[in-house]
Amino acid sequence: MDPSVSIGAAHWAYLAGVLVITLTMAFRANVVVPSLIATIVVAFAWSGSAITGIGSIFSASMVAAKELFNIFLIIALMTALLNSLKDLGSDIRMVKPFRAVMKNGHTAYFILALVTYLISLFFWPTPAVPLVAAVLLPAAIAAGLPPIAGAMAIAIAGQGMALSSDYVIGVAPGISAKAAGGISAVAVGDKALLLSWVVGMIALFLSYFKIRKYIVPGNNALLERWELNPIGINAQVEGGGTFNKAEIAQGTAHDADLGTNSELEAALKKTKSTEGASKLFAVVTPLAFLIVILVMLGPKFIQGAPDLKGGDAAMLIGGVAALLMIWATTARNGFRKMLDTAADHITDGFVFAFKAMGAVLPIAGFFFIGSHETAGPILGIAPGQPVPDLLFELVKASQHLIPDSQLLVSFGVLIMGMITGIDGSGFAGLPLTGTLSGALGPASGMDVSALAALGQMGAVWTGGGTLIAWSSLIAVAGFARVNVLELARALLIPVVLGLIASVFTAVALWGA
Repeated sequence: MDPSVSIGAAHWAYLAGVLVITLTMAFRANVVVPSLIATIVVAFAWSGSAITGIGSIFSASMVAAKELFNIFLIIALMTALLNSLKDLGSDIRMVKPFRAVMKNGHTAYFILALVTYLISLFFWPTPAVPLVAAVLLPAAIAAGLPPIAGAMAIAIAGQGMALSSDYVIGVAPGISAKAAGGISAVAVGDKALLLSWVVGMIALFLSYFKIRKYIVPGNNALLERWELNPIGINAQVEGGGTFNKAEIAQGTAHDADLGTNSELEAALKKTKSTEGASKLFAVVTPLAFLIVILVMLGPKFIQGAPDLKGGDAAMLIGGVAALLMIWATTARNGFRKMLDTAADHITDGFVFAFKAMGAVLPIAGFFFIGSHETAGPILGIAPGQPVPDLLFELVKASQHLIPDSQLLVSFGVLIMGMITGIDGSGFAGLPLTGTLSGALGPASGMDVSALAALGQMGAVWTGGGTLIAWSSLIAVAGFARVNVLELARALLIPVVLGLIASVFTAVALWGA
């Protein structure tokens, strides 16, 4: 142990809290209460004041809310936009053209993955899965694709690739970067995007080679047989992960599977009076976000282009979403009624945001108490007074125990992320993996943002909905009408091999 670092009761309490939270996650239990209790113990151990300890429950969650509120806001605005598009029927029109190119099960598999990925990048997989399952999955099954193959493509592309990078909305990179000590969320997002492609491409192609022999010639009888399958989302919602994403997904589903063209046209006829606006927003919405993406990527390719930092990028995405939502709602309801309906959409968006992400606040609050950048307000330390840096000091004191191998450290962060994802939430472990990355990166010589991205891969691919049967993989299995345990088993080897490859990629590209 480094004698220059003084380890006290608060350090040991913080370490014990990390271990308890990790074990709680491993046993699939909710970690909110352990996080609150651990926060009290650490604050009391540091200050010796019962008032500071009890008050830290409030102050830690308040600090976390201030640090992460931009994340809640952008989720709310994007969800409000999706609701307005659903009222117009534009969400169906955006994906309807892809049905025409599903000539056989082989092309259907990759089209399902592509469309799921694109929609999930902008709206998250939770609302994307019901849309794809209602519009595209029936067409894919009629083209000869086995239902479990369709479910694998949707899970890998949406719950895995899109959610693990979260490149457009930026929730996951924002949490990871903040927990790692305020590093650039853009840097974490860029690396997570590349790693998500590595994992996703390996998982997609391995899964394809695994199921290709079961693809049969297209036949409408396949669709009729699938529609008679009793397995569905209603039978599998219970136990759907910390954030109940399966239940949320059920709430965003369409009224029925739009398997036949007549059913699809019937759904669109509900918005016949605004057919022109429906078609317009089916084009304008993806085009608007494509322009936003090009603006975000501009500085990487064009010298002198405006460089949007993490907060600026989120601000632009949220602003575009809000303007499109107001415009779409006006087109659907008229100006007067829009004033009320748009407000309802935003309210529903915040309900969705807090239902999906609210549990992160007390968890993040505990891990923020271990960083000197955020510990001050939590512990009530006056400005100018010394602030403890509990985790960094623990790592420094035990630096001689850390393996002198970037590969081992990278695998360690990945595995820790996978452990935190076992509870089925995906994002709950990001404060821990981000904090560990900030502490272990300098000690190992590994790029901190790369370690944070690796931890993000482990947590989200595991708990976000590809490896754990009690995660939102339940929603994918339910809408595809397949057994969720069989789906998880089918995904295990392809996804794990992809995650292993991501570690070697990270070390090769960003190791010192």
